[in-house]
Amino acid sequence: MASITQDMRFRLSLIKYADKYGVTRAAVKYKTNRQYIYRWKRRYDGTIESLRNRSRRPRHHPNQHKAEEISIIKNMRRRNPDAGLVIFWVKLRQKGYSRSITGLYRFLRKQGIMAVKPPNPKYIPKPYEQMDYPGQRIQIDVKFVPSACLKNSDVIGKHFFQHTAIDEYSRWRFVEGFEEHNSYCAAIFLEHLVKAFPAHIECVQTDNGPEFTNRFTTQRNKPTMFQVHLEKHGIRHKLIRPFTPRHNGKVERSHRKDNERFYATHTFYSFEAFAKQLKVYNRRDYNNFPMRPLGWKTPNQVLRDSLQLV
Repeated sequence: MASITQDMRFRLSLIKYADKYGVTRAAVKYKTNRQYIYRWKRRYDGTIESLRNRSRRPRHHPNQHKAEEISIIKNMRRRNPDAGLVIFWVKLRQKGYSRSITGLYRFLRKQGIMAVKPPNPKYIPKPYEQMDYPGQRIQIDVKFVPSACLKNSDVIGKHFFQHTAIDEYSRWRFVEGFEEHNSYCAAIFLEHLVKAFPAHIECVQTDNGPEFTNRFTTQRNKPTMFQVHLEKHGIRHKLIRPFTPRHNGKVERSHRKDNERFYATHTFYSFEAFAKQLKVYNRRDYNNFPMRPLGWKTPNQVLRDSLQLV
């Protein structure tokens, strides 16, 4: 229900006063003119709703669509219910329609016959493959060390890198710091990982970075040093889909926890200090921290228990 405005109350009081004392006295008392009072007296029908301002919107426009154009638009919309604005406009122009695309948009919106865009198909992720034993698949990735952690003038402006490997079954993790970001460092990291992991590694999963693969470089048919070392140890290399880091989600999640539990509270004055603190943090904190996916066991406990069963 529309509310009664203050102007409507004023006009009602003005009309009642004019009926009782005359239009002239009412015009003097309410500080208005006689024509104003006569206009609202003619419109007043005994209800206060008749004193509401009427719409000043014009009923016709000199440039409004003609009946022939409206017929063409409606027939075209009936045959092309899902056509977008540009495609719909082009089809109309082929039928002789001469108005602008802006004018067509206003007409379609006013008539409520805009194209109904079908919803995009919902993404349904595939069930994640669960690992059955340690070493079945290990995720490897490289993290850039935040520059805010570097405090000494000798290291400010430099870049440190954290290479991370995490076993998908036990969540056991191996990390190492490097001053460079290339396939040579990735190969060295792999060699250290093979020595440190207490079980045979069957598969290594990485993203498509140039330190792991030449898939998106000019030498795509040439294996990287990292891949050469994988082949030497008989380890299968699995690449994730490009631009989908969630497929390497376990190592990506561990990097997020590193930001919260390590890099947010540590500063480094040299590369040696960074590498040492990173090793200590991973050994004492990450691999000894209970995790819900592991039934609130630590990665070290899960790895140790699974190896004892074997």
